[in-house]
Amino acid sequence: MFEQFSSGYYLGRLYVEPYDGDVPAIQREDHTHVNERLYAEEELVRLDIPLVMKLDQEHFPVVGNENIPSGTLALPEDFAGSDLPDDKHVLLAKPDRATELLRYAGYDLDNGAALA
Repeated sequence: MFEQFSSGYYLGRLYVEPYDGDVPAIQREDHTHVNERLYAEEELVRLDIPLVMKLDQEHFPVVGNENIPSGTLALPEDFAGSDLPDDKHVLLAKPDRATELLRYAGYDLDNGAALA
């Protein structure tokens, strides 16, 4: 699903579509597979911590959701652009970059909870 791209990112191609959820999501099994395959020996090893993806110029945390089809990135409707649905290149932050971005966004990675 994702391959080496740069020192900070993996590159993948996903079908991106709007949905009525609150947070960006991919299929739960895809989320677990990507987390285990790419992050298993790095800092992010908990499967409940969001992945960090970048589409166009925006980073966002991505959770697993069993209602999303495999190979699909679902974006909340207010977050999705008018050019969706479409097949798009998506960047996945590598563990060091993802950790930095999640902490910046307020996630407490030691406890797995977002800070208020």
